[in-house]
Amino acid sequence: MSLVSIIMPYYKKKLFVEDSVKSILNQSYKNFEIILINDDIEKKDFIETISNIDQRIRLIHNNKNLGAGLSRNKGIKYSNGEYIAFCDCDDLWKKNKLENQLSFMKQFDLDFSFTSYDIIDEDSNFITKRKADDNINFKKLRNSCDIGLSTVIIKKNIFDNQRYEFANLKTKEDYVLWLKLAFDEIEMKGIDQNLTSWRKNKDSLSSSTIQKLMDGYKVYRVYLGYGVFKSLFCLTVLSINFILKN
Repeated sequence: MSLVSIIMPYYKKKLFVEDSVKSILNQSYKNFEIILINDDIEKKDFIETISNIDQRIRLIHNNKNLGAGLSRNKGIKYSNGEYIAFCDCDDLWKKNKLENQLSFMKQFDLDFSFTSYDIIDEDSNFITKRKADDNINFKKLRNSCDIGLSTVIIKKNIFDNQRYEFANLKTKEDYVLWLKLAFDEIEMKGIDQNLTSWRKNKDSLSSSTIQKLMDGYKVYRVYLGYGVFKSLFCLTVLSINFILKN
């Protein structure tokens, strides 16, 4: 039974992180470790209490605030699993997420998979859902970011290539990684099962329109190396597709 390392950065999500951790601990698939990276460097007592819930949780304290992307990179380096999964500390997993997704990946010999997911509010009420495409290519992904971070599982050996890491951005740090993988034609296959709930949190960085626009521009200009006008064009297409989804 393959070991799965679940990378979970924590930063000021005290209201939600315990439920997120418990949704992982309640998985039907039991062979996993949770690598909890504390990025809230001024407060340690609370997250230490959470880490003591189960012996499969490993807590790592950052010495300085790194942000979610760099914290995930750090967590991957500490991981022991054959597979790497991600869960943000305000999202929730359905009970059969790991079991179903790993079975799917082994059946099709995949290095990367993602799933459909629900969108919920701060009180865990259902809002809507997002359907996972069967296959994502670079062009599709460049025009619309349709992969939910907390739905993804990746074979760990993918990260042997140092090119593949999360970007140093406040938002869209995962989008940069997905684009690199798609550009290099890593097969990225979706499962149309709602195995994750993504929490729409009005106070999160991902809800800041200005921050998302700034980071979206950097995705194209800095990380893909596009010119100014092409970067602005791609950002416009991305923004339009985001609006159409909502």
